[in-house]
Amino acid sequence: MKEQIHATCVALAETGVLLIGPSGSGKSDLALRLIDEGATLIADDRTDLSAHAGVLTARAPESLFGLIEVRGLGIIDRPAGRECRIGLVIELAPGATERLPEPLQTTLAGIRLPLFQLNPYEASAVQKVALAVGLTTGDIRRAHD
Repeated sequence: MKEQIHATCVALAETGVLLIGPSGSGKSDLALRLIDEGATLIADDRTDLSAHAGVLTARAPESLFGLIEVRGLGIIDRPAGRECRIGLVIELAPGATERLPEPLQTTLAGIRLPLFQLNPYEASAVQKVALAVGLTTGDIRRAHD
């Protein structure tokens, strides 16, 4: 199954992180900060998803490969990866988020994935994405698990 969604995607090590939210919610801004900390740009603004054998992969549409929108500067050419396996979805929720949320999931292209809701403008947003990746991969765990 294939589909294109309005989202930004970066890869942290071997884990693809899909950033979703309405236009202006901070997807590209958070992606820039993640890239500055070592993540790899996969796609900005639009992301092509492909599901096969229970695995969801993401890539940029060819016309957008290696491009990221930087508000106030325009469209910038950046080094990028061609494709990654999506491990989790971050829904950007500017404003208050739950202190102790129950684990959430979402389904994209028929694949169920962990879903985390974060405020992209908090100073700790980059670290929270890294922690969410750790929770997803099993490298870290919640205290009550």
